[in-house]
Amino acid sequence: MSITVSTVATRSGPGRSLRDSLRRVADAAVTPLSIDDVLDVFHPLRRGADLRARIVEVVHETDQSATIVLQPGRDWSGHVPGQYVRVGVDVDGVRLWRTYSLTHGPRADRRISITVKAIPGGVVSDYLVHRAPVGQMIQLAQAEGEFVLPQPLPDKILLVTAGSGITPVIGMLRNLYSRRTPPATDIVLVHVNVDESSAIFRDELRALGSTGRITLVERYDDQHGILEVDHLETLVPDLDERLAYACGPAGLLDALEAHHAARGLQLTTERFRPHLVEAGEGGTVTFASGTVVEADGATPILDAAEQAGVLMPSGCRMGICMGCVIPLKEGAVRDLRNGAITTAVPGETGPGGVPIQTCINAAAGPCHIDH
Repeated sequence: MSITVSTVATRSGPGRSLRDSLRRVADAAVTPLSIDDVLDVFHPLRRGADLRARIVEVVHETDQSATIVLQPGRDWSGHVPGQYVRVGVDVDGVRLWRTYSLTHGPRADRRISITVKAIPGGVVSDYLVHRAPVGQMIQLAQAEGEFVLPQPLPDKILLVTAGSGITPVIGMLRNLYSRRTPPATDIVLVHVNVDESSAIFRDELRALGSTGRITLVERYDDQHGILEVDHLETLVPDLDERLAYACGPAGLLDALEAHHAARGLQLTTERFRPHLVEAGEGGTVTFASGTVVEADGATPILDAAEQAGVLMPSGCRMGICMGCVIPLKEGAVRDLRNGAITTAVPGETGPGGVPIQTCINAAAGPCHIDH
């Protein structure tokens, strides 16, 4: 045993020293850059580099939505259908982070995809849907999220989605029905949209329904009116027998959670924004630049700032990733998830201020942010 260890040490020591020496020479040759900076230009998706992806295709799903096909770096670890990914996109020279569900099924070429709906005032979503060029590099984080189907699958599943809430679910369905032996699970999908023209993956979902792989219940506000969750049993008579998953706007999810809780049924939800339960009177947000933004008590500071043209660091926008943390130097903010107040008082709190998450905190009176 001691001989083996000695041999390995003897062989690896000089090799490591030689690599270190060659790296120092290479770094010196490209000063003030480093050799990693050079490699990032010629081989940005290499193993060991910061995780990135290259846009290889933009497929328009509707007038206001598109699927962005990405070639991830070698260190991409894969995902479980239903999970999401954070992407960092350079828009007009500023890197902005957003979170999107992964929408692809298994691919031999290791490519992945996100499907984005452009929202009014959405800097990143509008850019990805309408302006992002093939070939652009974006930053990438590893997949996250617990909105995934159990294994083994139950006999019956209910999926309720609205609008872009279909995005994590389409990844689940594509994965299930790409298998050599499709699952025997009875799946009902209730899919809600404003109208048919805005329905993402409409034809693909209808194809799954027409072949009997799923039971598709389409609901369009302009044809059927707003979905009343109390009437869900008329659409799905065996509702109580189904394990339920839902993704969509907060109002729908709130109603479904109350509905299922009252019936003693299990429901798993995926929210694109945090569940906001408490709003206050709002106030003004003053930034280090001198910019002052009026913000109501129900709007996260991050949103209020972006609406006023102030570019802010951000990430998941759900209070999870900590990508939006900025010091509060003075004043008070309210956590929109639970109403908790955080204050910073000059001379009492530390000179660096109090770190707050701008995506889930709103102004609670005048406050000063160090950004």
